[in-house]
Amino acid sequence: IDINPYLSTPLKRTFDLFLAIVGLILSAPLFLLIALAIKLDSRGPVFFQQKRLGLHEKPFTVYKFRTMVQDAEALTGPVWAGEDDPRITRVGSLLRKTRLDELPQLINILKGEMSFVGFRPIRRHFADRLAEDIPFYHLRFTIKPGLTGWPQVKYNYAGSEEGQLEKFQYELFYIQNASLFLDAYSIIKTGQSDLFGRGQ
Repeated sequence: IDINPYLSTPLKRTFDLFLAIVGLILSAPLFLLIALAIKLDSRGPVFFQQKRLGLHEKPFTVYKFRTMVQDAEALTGPVWAGEDDPRITRVGSLLRKTRLDELPQLINILKGEMSFVGFRPIRRHFADRLAEDIPFYHLRFTIKPGLTGWPQVKYNYAGSEEGQLEKFQYELFYIQNASLFLDAYSIIKTGQSDLFGRGQ
């Protein structure tokens, strides 16, 4: 499978930096309001940090606003999050629907660990399981993970192995057809979805 050369050009990185800087400036007041809401709603830290796989499966720490109760996987171990997951807090539910919980990932973009448009960063535990059942699954790690992307626009959240298999088809499409136009379109469609609270 041919990987589109646009994915490794300075143009994509410049696009990422511009959007991340503007996004952080514009969302600064929201960071304070969200942090306050999380602290008032449930016990635990404001930010959620977790190791995910980045470019070439290199681990990095992803940042998000916490949307679940503290130590949510203490009893279950790694599991997919469901739409009506009882571990999700009241504030967390709103943050997930509007995708505001992912705003701190703008920091990951500034650090060069993520791109604005790519694939959702996944944990090693799930990546290893999916690689056993999905041929060429390693190809998704030939680009940086993204805050949003073509798979998220077309399929939204895939909280199961079956969903990940279908979503992988859109990931392969993006690897072959990535462009500045497709990135811009994905961002616009994500914004429309967030505006109407269709995230998860």
